[in-house]
Amino acid sequence: MEQRVKAICISDKKGVEKHPVSQIEILEDYGLKDDAHAGKWHRQVSLLSYETREQFNQEGGNVIDGAFGENLLVSGIDFPSLKVGTQILIGEVVLEITQIGKSCHSHCAIYHRVGKCIMPTNGVFAKVLHGGIVKVEDEVIVKKQEDNRLRVAILTMSDKASRNERVDESGPLIQKIMEENGYLVTSLNVIPDDFDEIVSNLINLSDRCQNDLILTTGGTGLSARDVTPEATLKVMTRNVPGISEALRYESMKITPKAMLSRGVSVQRNNTLIINLPGSPKAVKENLDILLPALKHGLEIMTGRSSECARKH
Repeated sequence: MEQRVKAICISDKKGVEKHPVSQIEILEDYGLKDDAHAGKWHRQVSLLSYETREQFNQEGGNVIDGAFGENLLVSGIDFPSLKVGTQILIGEVVLEITQIGKSCHSHCAIYHRVGKCIMPTNGVFAKVLHGGIVKVEDEVIVKKQEDNRLRVAILTMSDKASRNERVDESGPLIQKIMEENGYLVTSLNVIPDDFDEIVSNLINLSDRCQNDLILTTGGTGLSARDVTPEATLKVMTRNVPGISEALRYESMKITPKAMLSRGVSVQRNNTLIINLPGSPKAVKENLDILLPALKHGLEIMTGRSSECARKH
């Protein structure tokens, strides 16, 4: 079956159905020009299978191009079967799959009318590695990528930073340190200190973005709005208490205030989630403690090495 772009859809504001256009400029590290969902994040372009949409219509869906909020409707590709990191080539445009599926908190009009929506289970999201012009009926090529670096997502919890009332310094510092140590940083996001939003982001970054590690910063103190530990425990499948215990123990040698941190460390299936403090200074100190043992633990968790492995 031919793999081609069947529709290109954009909207000038969020929360409305997208409308089709015949061609579009896709901007590097941004998304579709003039589309409300484009930006400096990991979900710059949304893609959906044309065949899945057509089957939905045959079952009584009666939806048009862009109704699910998809940017690109593409034939011949089973998107949910792809792995995060797969590249999608359309002419000179290069997209990289960053997320499979999505959470659906407030059901859309389609769901209320038909009783289901296919975007949460069949849609995928990508970031733009190289931009260019895309037209309807352009050929689409799937290129599998092999990148064996450990994947890490960074999530900053801060009401003020999420409202652009202050600059997030801790998240970019974590990114710099992790990249210097050979990790692949897949996303850097700032969200409010909101329990449900933290839970939703942790689930997306682990289950749908297939990260090996999530490092959070902020929200670990004694303020009423500091709910990062509780949200992290909500999504865990296994507790990993030794990491946070060690961070507090070693940090106490630097400042007695370290005892006030409530950060936790857990596994969610094959993703390790570690809460770091909010200040850049404390982030740097915690990573200095954490990094010597971190890679070994992640390699065991992901099956890259075994407990018994030793050098000869």
